[in-house]
Amino acid sequence: MTLVIYDHWTQVPRTHTAWPWEHFKPKEMACRGTGKLTVEPRLLGYLDLLRGRFGNPLTVLSAYRSPYHNAKVGGAPFSSHLKAVAVDLSIVGQDKKQMERLAKEVGFTGFGYYRTFLHIDLGRPRFWGRRN
Repeated sequence: MTLVIYDHWTQVPRTHTAWPWEHFKPKEMACRGTGKLTVEPRLLGYLDLLRGRFGNPLTVLSAYRSPYHNAKVGGAPFSSHLKAVAVDLSIVGQDKKQMERLAKEVGFTGFGYYRTFLHIDLGRPRFWGRRN
C-alpha cells in the first residue's frame, strides 16, 4: 500500500473515506514531537483488527515518529516507527500474553518486550526483550 503523509495530523479530512479506522484517531498515530502523520494503511488495518479482537481499548504510546523526534527520544536509527509500520502499546493493566497472541494472529511480525509497553511492527519476524 501507499503511504499517506500529512504535515500535521489536523490536516486529515474528517471523513470515513480519509480515515476508515474505527478505534484510532489521527492524533494518537501522529509524531508526538512534530504532529506530522505518515499513514501506512496496513498497519492501521491490523491495529484496528487487533483492538476489535482484544476487546479492550489499546493505549498507543508511540506510532509514527519523525526523524527529529526519533533521535530526540533515543529511537533506533532505522526504527520501524520512521516508516510508520510500528506502534508501542501500553501493557499496564492489560493481558500482555493475549495482546501478543492476537497481534501475531492479525499479522504483526516484530515484537519488542519492555516493562510497560509492547512494541509491535510489520518488519521481519523477530523479537527482543523479556517476554514474561
